[in-house]
Amino acid sequence: MTDAQPNVHRRRLGLALRALRKAVPRPDRDDGVMNLAEAAELIGLPGQSALSKIENGKQRVPLSTLPSFFLAYGIEDAETKAELRALATLASSGRRSNLLNQFKGTISDPFAEYLHLEELARKSEMYTHIVPGLLQDQPYAEAIVRRSRQWQTNREIGNFVNLRIERQRALNNPDPLQLWCIIDETALRREVGGPAVMKAQLQHLVDVADEHPNVTIQVLPFKAGAHAGIDGAFTLLHFPAGPPVVVVEPMTTALYLEDDSDIGRYETGMNHLKGEALDSDASRQFIIDTIKELYA
Repeated sequence: MTDAQPNVHRRRLGLALRALRKAVPRPDRDDGVMNLAEAAELIGLPGQSALSKIENGKQRVPLSTLPSFFLAYGIEDAETKAELRALATLASSGRRSNLLNQFKGTISDPFAEYLHLEELARKSEMYTHIVPGLLQDQPYAEAIVRRSRQWQTNREIGNFVNLRIERQRALNNPDPLQLWCIIDETALRREVGGPAVMKAQLQHLVDVADEHPNVTIQVLPFKAGAHAGIDGAFTLLHFPAGPPVVVVEPMTTALYLEDDSDIGRYETGMNHLKGEALDSDASRQFIIDTIKELYA
């Protein structure tokens, strides 16, 4: 096992293994839990620092070593073992995606990590006040990227727009990403790129929802008033193993929230938003009516 920079999935695996260690009863200790030194000896690690690195996501855990953890922590439940193996597989996935290779030099480190997570996710739930990248057509994407002013040259803009469009292949894979998107009415009325671009983008939303059973679009209308997403946009990424990860994106970076308390709040917020927004059929009609109202 070698040292590594922490990534989201290694941290998630580390947190799961820490929870299992602390669940082992040790009534002879003041805190009542198995300590790092004892656990490391039972697992066969060189010392408690090695286990500490694992629990903090700073050291990889080969799948072949998991049975030692199961034995040390008394894990016999087959479902728990399968869950940990799946999580360890995600955590050890160090491959660069085709997109990361194809657009090398275009993607900053925070977005590269997000892109990697998105490719590993099975489901993405989001609340947004612009049309999200996975649902943008090319002219709208170019207008958004150009106005963001994070890219200085036409070549940089073109590369990032092409990346954004390539990401959408995730919706067409044999096992496609399940996308549930709640779009604020602001996104439908904020004219990006001019009337023709905006009209085409709104129609694109309708077409994608019609053509992809794995895509659900809900509109949160202004008349909903104060709502569960009032503090800003967020994304919940769900994976084949372990809890979801919350992604919040300020202007210059991305925040990954992994604590159970944070995840629980955002899951509750997302469920409230689903109830506050129009359902998918009403949302489809709302978008069509908006096209007629603004661009007939």
